[in-house]
Amino acid sequence: MTVRFEDIIAWQKAYKFALATYKATEAFPESERFGLCSQFQRAAVSVPANIAEGYKKISKADKLRFFNIAQGSLEECRCYVHLSKDLGYVNSETYNTLYSSLEEASKFLNAYCRGVVNNTHPTDSL
Repeated sequence: MTVRFEDIIAWQKAYKFALATYKATEAFPESERFGLCSQFQRAAVSVPANIAEGYKKISKADKLRFFNIAQGSLEECRCYVHLSKDLGYVNSETYNTLYSSLEEASKFLNAYCRGVVNNTHPTDSL
């Protein structure tokens, strides 16, 4: 049973991805500070933030709405990961790290959503 959003593995993976994103975007050119860098960081932070916000929602529909927003932000980040590599802002190693972290977060979030839909996710303590 989970008692805090921090206990959700999907949140842990999403948080790790957000941290990796911030680390990677530190090396972006100054000209991207208010462009790709900002968009990428905001989308990455949106993932664990929406998981946290949806965690304490009482209705299944409310939970899933926030988790779906998190899924959308992950897909937005997927685009930014590709752009970062193709624009030469990250090397292959950083690209692989980001992409792997994103995939892991996505996998766990999708599984958690399936658990909510099927009523098999750990129940919240209210």
